[in-house]
Amino acid sequence: MLFVSTLLSAQSTTETIKVSGNCGRCQKHIEKAALAAGAEKASWNKKTKILTVTYDASKTTNDAIQKKVASVGYDTEKFVGDENAYKNLDECCQYDGKK
Repeated sequence: MLFVSTLLSAQSTTETIKVSGNCGRCQKHIEKAALAAGAEKASWNKKTKILTVTYDASKTTNDAIQKKVASVGYDTEKFVGDENAYKNLDECCQYDGKK
């Protein structure tokens, strides 16, 4: 018998996502949420409002990461932040343009 095995390598993807926020506390919340959604690396820049994520596309998706970030109160490109979570953010994290 001939045994053939194929090793599939993990497909790392790096993408950027626009995420509303203001400060260093926002950065911690946003990055933590992205990591909880399966990102291997997450870095949010408070000046540009850009979250750079690296993730294994076989384990999570850009949408899943954005949904998780929105669930903790922050608006992303595709999803509006959860209103109750937003209201519970520190005052410094409640950004302009959000009710």
